[in-house]
Amino acid sequence: MPMPRRAAQAFTAVLLAASTVTALSHTAAAADTLGSAAAGKGRYFGTAVAANHLGESAYAGTLDREFNQVTPENEMKWDATEGSRNTFTFGNADQIVSHAQGQNMKVRGHTLVWHSQLPSWVSGLGATDLRSAMNNHITQVMQHYKGKIYAWDVVNEAYQDGSSGALRSSPFADKLGSGFIEEAFRTARSVDPNAKLCYNDYNTDGVNAKSNAVYAMVKDFKSRGVPIDCVGFQSHFNPASPVPSDYQANLQRFADLGVDVQITELDIEGSGTAQANNYSNVVKACLAVTRCTGLTVWGVTDKYSWRSSGTPLLFDSNYGKKPAYDAALAALGGSGTGGGDGGNPGGNATCTVSFARTSDWNDGYNGEVTVKAGSAPINGWTVTLTFAPPQKVASLWNGTPSWDSSGSVMTVRAASYNGSLAAGASTSFGFTAAKNGNNSTPTLGACTAS
Repeated sequence: MPMPRRAAQAFTAVLLAASTVTALSHTAAAADTLGSAAAGKGRYFGTAVAANHLGESAYAGTLDREFNQVTPENEMKWDATEGSRNTFTFGNADQIVSHAQGQNMKVRGHTLVWHSQLPSWVSGLGATDLRSAMNNHITQVMQHYKGKIYAWDVVNEAYQDGSSGALRSSPFADKLGSGFIEEAFRTARSVDPNAKLCYNDYNTDGVNAKSNAVYAMVKDFKSRGVPIDCVGFQSHFNPASPVPSDYQANLQRFADLGVDVQITELDIEGSGTAQANNYSNVVKACLAVTRCTGLTVWGVTDKYSWRSSGTPLLFDSNYGKKPAYDAALAALGGSGTGGGDGGNPGGNATCTVSFARTSDWNDGYNGEVTVKAGSAPINGWTVTLTFAPPQKVASLWNGTPSWDSSGSVMTVRAASYNGSLAAGASTSFGFTAAKNGNNSTPTLGACTAS
């Protein structure tokens, strides 16, 4: 939809005003990202990346600004790299690796041996052929990326859920037995002695039968000199499967075996304070374990998440930073909204807001909210408005909106171009609301600055 004339004028004014403070604020803002804050703690903060979204400017821009590690979401799996036996295709994975190298990001290889996303030809092989194909696949893929991958998920999800602690049924386990895991790790070490070799799984976040089975395997491997360097915990959480109370203790017991641990596929369904607290707790658990070397969220934005209906990521579908983002950044020691050094949220950053109706008609009106920085420059702002049902916002400009579950409370965060304000400077955003029979003025909440 074309930007309203009034909004376009405000946009131009904001750009002119922002140009005077960009040089002063950019350096400080650059430190207030997930990747830079994690680096300050000796960790990385990464995300899963899909090659087909890299051409979207908001996607690539958010990726490049916020993260310092990437995991190809699907592009390195067996079906994507060796759909036909001994015929390898690396184009999409190469695109991700090249992009990451251009941004000085670490790359995690995901994944070499996994029962899922496996071409049908693999399942049809006999034991001898399967062993040969597995070792050849590991060798060819790792050689192609040798020197470019900091860690590989060598074997993924080999254990079944439930109380048995047994290996899951797969072509590898069924035809090669449990020894296939050790063989995969030994082959991987022979190909690239410098890459970290990891085992990765889900539902192993707390102490349970499955994590105990993985723990026993790692302990056995370490005692016999089988090359394993790290264990990945996928950490897919939701209200029915929350962050376990022994999460940190479980990470620590694996680290005590002499391996690094990483949060590899983090996403937490939910919204608002509950989701924010869960993200904060996961980050703090990793920071409390010396050998927890990094965290990776499973996607950049909710709209492309494999669990998109559960809005499980740190950026909403419009790439707006969610409260969960603020909480994760604060837990890392960053100074974004909701956290800061020394537990002083926002530091000296303050802002005020005012509201005016700019036009009115029978069943609708336009509203304008003015945001003004306090006595210190700010790098971002957040404002809430509560609308009386059944009013609905039809459109909004110069800001990024999100809604609570009731649909009545709208949270607006700064757009990419109007978050940075000099001390005393102001900007505005506007919206069109449908009255639907209710002429009430929305309740304006406080302004939160970062």
